[in-house]
Amino acid sequence: MVKLIYVLTKSYPKEELYGLTNQIRRSVVSVPSNIAEGIGRQSNKETIHFLYIAKGSLQEVETQLYLSFDLEYISEAELKNILGTVISSKKLLNGFINYYKKL
Repeated sequence: MVKLIYVLTKSYPKEELYGLTNQIRRSVVSVPSNIAEGIGRQSNKETIHFLYIAKGSLQEVETQLYLSFDLEYISEAELKNILGTVISSKKLLNGFINYYKKL
């Protein structure tokens, strides 16, 4: 998903480089970073905490994608394509969270 967002945002207007482009890229990078940090923690409670942070970052990405569409930076087809990946990632994260809650 990180690569998809980076490729997608290459076509954003140059004036957005330090605005929406930067924000969506930071949000999407935060997702796997927080998953990795959570997995590296010593307790399930800490792991779950970081998985929830990753989930929040994923919500940010989704919102920023809708903003990108509203601002006509991406097409409806591009939005639908990347949202499929976002939804799939949400489901995986929910599964991880539920798994660690049961341990």
